[in-house]
Amino acid sequence: MAHGRPGVTGDGPAWLERDADPDPLAQFDAWFEQARGAELPLPEAAALATATPDGAPSVRMVLVKSRDGGDFEFFSNRLSRKGRELAANPRAALLFHWSPLGRQIRIEGPVREASAERTAAYVATRPWASRLSALASPQSETVESRAALERAVAELAERHGEELPLPEHWGGYLLRAEVFEFWQQRADRLHDRLRYRCERGAWAIDRLAP
Repeated sequence: MAHGRPGVTGDGPAWLERDADPDPLAQFDAWFEQARGAELPLPEAAALATATPDGAPSVRMVLVKSRDGGDFEFFSNRLSRKGRELAANPRAALLFHWSPLGRQIRIEGPVREASAERTAAYVATRPWASRLSALASPQSETVESRAALERAVAELAERHGEELPLPEHWGGYLLRAEVFEFWQQRADRLHDRLRYRCERGAWAIDRLAP
């Protein structure tokens, strides 16, 4: 079954509903593998949008480290702005944008915290210097200066050496996909937008106007 063509930026035939996989997870995997195959830098990078309970939005880039069924996993300091917003309003949206392929994927859904075991397993894969920075950085908080951050890193390195503890407030999050939108660039702004919504346990596909 066709999943949309790699390298398309507007030429060739339109992407029709019959060419889309009925399962959005399979469609996501197909496009993601094509982005990896095109050797795009950090194809797993996505914009993550969160909001406060009264609707004030914020957005930043994260690395989506895995897809486990319908769960998309990323990590953060839980005391950061996004961590605080997710604690108060546990819903979010992801946007993957692969400009050379003329493609975007939007994913929306509720977010929950990943287990401590998943977090520990991920942290163990990170380079020592990155783990050290995560320990030293009070993410999203005001700091005195770059020099103050570097002093904090140096002090922690001297205190712990190679055996670094887990960052106290660091953890994983799992976004459970409820809505997908696949966007394929087309000529003359007549882009293809297919939205998947879960209805009574089955996925329905709608075409959205560009």
